[in-house]
Amino acid sequence: MENLLERTKALTQIASPTGFTKTIIEYLTDELTQMGYTPTQNRKGSLIVTVPGKNEQQHRFVTAHIDTLGAMVRAIKPDGRLKIDLIGGFTYNAIEGEYCTIHTQNGRKISGTILLHQTSVHVYKDAGTAERNQTNMEIRLDEKTTNAEETKALGIEVGDFISFDPRTEITTSGYIKSRHLDDKVSAAILLAFLEKIKKEQSELPYTTCFLFSNNEEIGYGGNSNIDERVVEYLAVDMGAMGDDQQTDEYSVSICVKDGSGPYHLDLRNHFVSLCQIHEIPYQLDIYPYYGSDASAAMRAGADVKHGLIGAGIEASHAYERTHRDSIEATYRLVEQYLFSPLA
Repeated sequence: MENLLERTKALTQIASPTGFTKTIIEYLTDELTQMGYTPTQNRKGSLIVTVPGKNEQQHRFVTAHIDTLGAMVRAIKPDGRLKIDLIGGFTYNAIEGEYCTIHTQNGRKISGTILLHQTSVHVYKDAGTAERNQTNMEIRLDEKTTNAEETKALGIEVGDFISFDPRTEITTSGYIKSRHLDDKVSAAILLAFLEKIKKEQSELPYTTCFLFSNNEEIGYGGNSNIDERVVEYLAVDMGAMGDDQQTDEYSVSICVKDGSGPYHLDLRNHFVSLCQIHEIPYQLDIYPYYGSDASAAMRAGADVKHGLIGAGIEASHAYERTHRDSIEATYRLVEQYLFSPLA
């Protein structure tokens, strides 16, 4: 578990907003190559590792996404500050006050802070009530710039990617809190599993494709490169917490339905059975405003049984948190599932 937490932390430190994932894909390629795998990329830039199994006629397909929420430079304002455009489904108030980095196309990394324009309570009467939206939110750059020309001279242009400071911490009480635990916890779980079976020279019962997808946050991360022999498709992603939710930070969450509709009943029941047999703490839940790589594959017409499980993540799409117990439960279910018969 310590290795899993540290691996998650390492992944969160790599900036990878959707559309700007080359660095983390290169990192994962190096990690997997060192383990003894031969990963490949599809044209969209996702990373694929296919592990041969005893049964080569029926396959499994497993995804975790490594792209995160982020932003782009929308405009350079007359005072030299930046207007931003969001990447992914989150609200402006979730990033107010956050440190960020602008990644220019000439390779520079320029730091800044995301703020409400009317932040100063000594100047603006509506500092507490002004709507947090694209018009009112801006980036204050940590550079000497007071106009658009000076900002452009730094190399900043419209379309430059913006990443958020993850602020990752692992507490002595077993929590990990950070931005982008969605879905770097799951990516760390798949890496740990792949490392274990390679070291132990374990053979999976079915040939299994592991896809580290890079466009999930915008809705189409894992809907391609699915072999016609794939029977079951598992997305390992975050479990959503909140009012009316059963998901917690100490068990694995099994999604029964999200915004796309119900997940496959046979596969869901298979997950439940594995948890009960192996005494893995779990919760069943509905994520009302959610979509996954698996649901994207279904919309694309994949003829598979699709499922979704993941660690319970508190405060999703903001400053997130989960506990090592939930990560461990998720890892255990992934492992038991991939060594189990088809549902």
